[in-house]
Amino acid sequence: MGIREPHDGVDSKSRTEFVNMEQGLRNYLVVTGGYWAFTITDGAIRMLVVLYFHLLGYSPFEVAMLFLFYEFFGVITNLVGGWLGARIGLNLTMHIGMGMQVVALMALTVPDAWLSVVYVMAAQALSGIAKDLNKMSAKASVKIMVTEDSGSQLFKWVAILTGSKNALKGGGFFIGAALLEWIGFRAALGVLAGMLLLVLLVTAILLPSGVGKMKSKPKFTQVFSRIPAINWLSAARFFLFGSRDVWFVVGLPVFLYSVLEWSFTQVGTFMALWVIGYGVVQASAPRLLQRGHHGRGPGGGTARLWTFILALLPAAIALSLQQGWPADTVIIIGLVLFGMVFAVNSAIHSYLILAYSDRDKVAMSVGFYYMANAGGRLVGTILSGWVYQTQGLEGCLWWSSAFVLAAALLSFGLPEVVDNKQD
Repeated sequence: MGIREPHDGVDSKSRTEFVNMEQGLRNYLVVTGGYWAFTITDGAIRMLVVLYFHLLGYSPFEVAMLFLFYEFFGVITNLVGGWLGARIGLNLTMHIGMGMQVVALMALTVPDAWLSVVYVMAAQALSGIAKDLNKMSAKASVKIMVTEDSGSQLFKWVAILTGSKNALKGGGFFIGAALLEWIGFRAALGVLAGMLLLVLLVTAILLPSGVGKMKSKPKFTQVFSRIPAINWLSAARFFLFGSRDVWFVVGLPVFLYSVLEWSFTQVGTFMALWVIGYGVVQASAPRLLQRGHHGRGPGGGTARLWTFILALLPAAIALSLQQGWPADTVIIIGLVLFGMVFAVNSAIHSYLILAYSDRDKVAMSVGFYYMANAGGRLVGTILSGWVYQTQGLEGCLWWSSAFVLAAALLSFGLPEVVDNKQD
């Protein structure tokens, strides 16, 4: 009694840690796979709606309005979703999101006569709720699944998840545009819905229950963060993502199709390649920033630096277009540079929200943060249609630059990361 039997030279504590690491990695891969599948449908449905309804004669502002509820309900979903995930488990909120996306896809397969602005906005609202439930669940799960204390390890895992997601969203843009041209609007939606339903069933079987569920039932008032760093980061995130969507959501694809006279497939392929490249850069951010050997991730100073760099790029693209330089060359080169720097910014932010969050409250912190993200997307989407219709693509780019500058100024409130805060 009191003598512990050896087992291949490894004590029971080490074996437990190894099993926990192995289980955490397995769950991480399942969550990532489900997130990938959902992201493909999310990118595809966006491209399908933009191109198909532009083809039906909708103005740029009307196309933007189709996404109004998508983004608006994303704000509400992130606010409520983090609280809900803490009460019922992140795996369940992720699967609820997948199921809602299947319903949203099938809702758009009705005849054209049914596809009024109000009807499509309602279907997009369902898709927006689904997307943000899925995203919040997947990203918050990473904090719980990472078993190592190292900030660099957390940065690496979240960068891979987010970067690969964006690469797959780019694939979704291409798939949506290509399916629209090959098999038509309704058949494309049916294919996407069937694929996602299959993934939902597989991940529901493989994932354990109760991931991210708090031991005590949190009150709804707890969703509002009392950590200053999270509030500053959320405010910066609002303007960062508004700066992208103010020209990317409606202005850019409509400009490529109607002004440069690209085909649907060309538009979808170009935007797909951009988002894929954006995702690759985002996943590579830990190596690009060369911080891994310090054992910690980036902090507030890094976020400020990269945001100020980003603010220069939309202004440079707008000036080049106003000078009469070849629009296709300016757009391609400018968008590549913007995407690379934006990807690094996004990776830094995605790490910081987890690093600033307490482990047992991570679902609510991430939900609050992505509420601000969705708010920025909502404002950016509305402005994308209105500004493009009244001021052209150059106007969209000037608004983008102003939004990034606002994010950079708000980043002065971001502190450096304290390693023991991660637990």
